[in-house]
Amino acid sequence: MAATGIPHRDLTYRVIGAAMRVHNRLGPGHKEAVYQAALAHELQEAGLLAEREHPIELYDRGRFLGLLYLDLLVEGRVVVEVKAVAHLLTREEVAQVITYLAATGLPVGLLLNFGRKRLEYRRILPPRKLEGWQERIGRYVWRPGRSVDG
Repeated sequence: MAATGIPHRDLTYRVIGAAMRVHNRLGPGHKEAVYQAALAHELQEAGLLAEREHPIELYDRGRFLGLLYLDLLVEGRVVVEVKAVAHLLTREEVAQVITYLAATGLPVGLLLNFGRKRLEYRRILPPRKLEGWQERIGRYVWRPGRSVDG
């Protein structure tokens, strides 16, 4: 962790820069998957390992609950959640990244919104107390036999 208290500060700075380059090229108006693919390619060109749709297995007392899919996992250290929404990022979208941090144990995440005139981004750190994250995770989990629509 850097002296500033932000884990992987240089790495998150590089990811934000790559996201800005993608947004400058593509602008707003595309689907989330377009930005996710473009950002993954941009990061790879910058020499960073960027895994798309990285699966995280969830267990409770040894019983498989389902899978979380991170939009991007960069260098195995930073969770990146990509959005393409016209509204400002909400507490619900921030909570999604916090939930992913709790499930992975990783120290930092980035929430990127490509859907506005200017790229909106937030570095997110897990809260000191993570109690109750398991109850909030259900909406983000893929379970075998469950359709994508729920």
